[in-house]
Amino acid sequence: MRLIDADALAEVLPYGALVDAIGHAFEGGVTVPVRAHHDVPVEDGQNATVLLMPAWSDDGFIGVKTVIVAPENAAKGLPAVQATYQLFDRETGQPLALMDGPELTARRTACASALAARYLAPSDASKLLMIGTGVLAHHLPQAHAAVRPIKEIRVWGRNPANAEKTAAALRAAGLAAEMTDDLSSSVEWADIVSAATLAKEPIIDGNWLRPGQHVDLVGAFRPDMREADDTVLKRARIYCDTKAGAMKEAGDLSDPLARGVISEKDVLADLFDLASGAYEFERAAGDITMFKSAGTAIEDLAAAMLAYGRDAG
Repeated sequence: MRLIDADALAEVLPYGALVDAIGHAFEGGVTVPVRAHHDVPVEDGQNATVLLMPAWSDDGFIGVKTVIVAPENAAKGLPAVQATYQLFDRETGQPLALMDGPELTARRTACASALAARYLAPSDASKLLMIGTGVLAHHLPQAHAAVRPIKEIRVWGRNPANAEKTAAALRAAGLAAEMTDDLSSSVEWADIVSAATLAKEPIIDGNWLRPGQHVDLVGAFRPDMREADDTVLKRARIYCDTKAGAMKEAGDLSDPLARGVISEKDVLADLFDLASGAYEFERAAGDITMFKSAGTAIEDLAAAMLAYGRDAG
């Protein structure tokens, strides 16, 4: 069984190739059952959570991501989310590879957004605003740059020092990036607005948007979280990765749906529809598009299969 660590995954999962692989997976041939969720009591602390996210493909693989969410880790200087990915032969069950979960997850999440942008964002989009300074803020601009001619990037975060560090890391990766402390004008400036935060209240005001933009929402993965306000939802043509997941789990959709701000028919398509051609998107002049990512095991398996195929072992 191969061990593919984070550094190796960075080598074998280039953004462009991973976007293509995820697109192929959404065309069909991957089965994703409901993930298993277990609470683990922790004495004198917050409960831990075990998530098991399986998927299998017609191409001969079974994959399972095992995620442990340990809220008490922050006090120990450790990430709250720990994960590994296991890839098996579908016919025999033979273990094929054990992969670093956080690196695989970050790259597949960024590339799912880039896949959506390939369908939805203006073809000449050259200016990107990155809202947030976490791990995904390093990956999302690079993934978008693999599908659109991104020439300028601005990074905004609640902590300006962290925004500058993120911009510096993007410059080191070869992208023209700078930090900004003016969120509203930077939203209006951007062709693509990408957000990956843990915000509980909306950060993006829909009144800041101008016609022709694409909004990429990656944070707000729980129903009690929001990155975009109701005005964004009312102004945009709305899309998501999977309707079953995003409309139930992600606050940017589940909350306005519950309050009647939008209806289910306003969520026009997901990545299944776009990748299969069941929904053909045509951008009209002045359209604002919005993509909501909630994450799915389809993306994990697509990344793991690509990594296994490209890894020298």
